[in-house]
Amino acid sequence: MAEIGIHARGVPGVPQDHAKVPVWNSEDWYFEDFEVGDKIRSIRRTISEGESMLFNSLVMDHHPYVSDERFAVEEGVFGKRLVAGAMVFSYGLGLAATNCLNSFSYGYDRLRFIKPVFIGDTIYTIRENLSKDVKDHKMGKVRVSYSVFKGEGEQVLYCEHLMTALYRDPSAFKAEADAVLEAKANG
Repeated sequence: MAEIGIHARGVPGVPQDHAKVPVWNSEDWYFEDFEVGDKIRSIRRTISEGESMLFNSLVMDHHPYVSDERFAVEEGVFGKRLVAGAMVFSYGLGLAATNCLNSFSYGYDRLRFIKPVFIGDTIYTIRENLSKDVKDHKMGKVRVSYSVFKGEGEQVLYCEHLMTALYRDPSAFKAEADAVLEAKANG
């Protein structure tokens, strides 16, 4: 597994002696560093009413289940207000996201809201590297899962994040990339 937080990287406008200090939560992993099966677990986070309402306002989600206490209690299926699924998704990913300087988001698959999350619930995330594939001559594809849990391990969300990651040594993947690109060109 790649070591987190030990890779220094120069940044324009930062004095050289400061640039030698590793940046917190900013990994310098390459495609080769992602090990299938590696997992990380986030810290826990409690979702408050104020931040839930702020999120709802920012994204214009004012469904009664997330913003109307009386409706949620008296007429709602769950008997209390929900946290918007988009917020659970955002927080869940953010809790375990890495700020890898060499990888780029490619999209998400298999997003499922498994159980409701309520105001005051505490969530955490487990992220797992699922697979790696050669994409082209510059980068490969990495698939990771995000499993979000509340309370004492009740799963509330699952999704898979597709990323691209630069190769440290592109020449090591040239033959495989040639084959992938040729197959793609031939349909």
